Amino acid sequence: MTDTLQAAEKARIHEGKEADHHPYFRPKDAATLILVDRSGAIPKVLVGKRHDKVVFMPGKFVFPGGRVDKADYRVPCAAPITSELEANLAKGSPQTPASRAKSLAIAAIREACEETGLCLGRKAEGKARLEGPWQPFADAGLLPDPSSLFLIARAITPPGRVKRFDTRFFTADASAITHRVEGVIHADAELVELVWVELGSKPLADLHPMTRNVLNELDTRLATGPLRHDAPVPFFHFYGGKMQKDILS
Repeated sequence: MTDTLQAAEKARIHEGKEADHHPYFRPKDAATLILVDRSGAIPKVLVGKRHDKVVFMPGKFVFPGGRVDKADYRVPCAAPITSELEANLAKGSPQTPASRAKSLAIAAIREACEETGLCLGRKAEGKARLEGPWQPFADAGLLPDPSSLFLIARAITPPGRVKRFDTRFFTADASAITHRVEGVIHADAELVELVWVELGSKPLADLHPMTRNVLNELDTRLATGPLRHDAPVPFFHFYGGKMQKDILS
């Protein structure tokens, strides 16, 4: 790669954009969790501010999330995902099997705990046999509880990116938070600050465009009342170089 191309790519990364000239990569399963506080007149969502020195999206506000780990398939839960959520996750082609649907929901909970210190769990009967990133749950006598999650949207990163994700965006009410791990957010962490912000407020205007699309969907659904599993679930993907929005069925 020439010096000019290297400089251009570094500039794109610095701006939070990934180069789009890479060969085809199969998207990896990923999950994002948007926590919502509806105690006030205007719903608030929890965002974290990324460290200024990270390579991707420095200083930006983001939602916790990341790719599914192999261990997410094996983690014991306090309750199963609801049949309605499982059915929504199974929509699309090819159909998502039940084990994979569970792993997506579990990954959203794990990433939220790792990045924010907020855990969605329920007291376990006996000692919870968890380790690694799940140790905070074990220390608190909890097992992850995905029963409060709703699927808001699905989105796939465009072709040509060096990192591609097939992301399911989940939401859960703030009341589902049962434990907080202290010390996760600090000046040298990936996320240096957590903020509850009102939907439509300024910090959310600077989010990644796809995340803003998902937030618009969430805002629309919250305006109709309590979250429901039978609401349409949009699927954002790219075809012919343009973003498409379909409804999963």
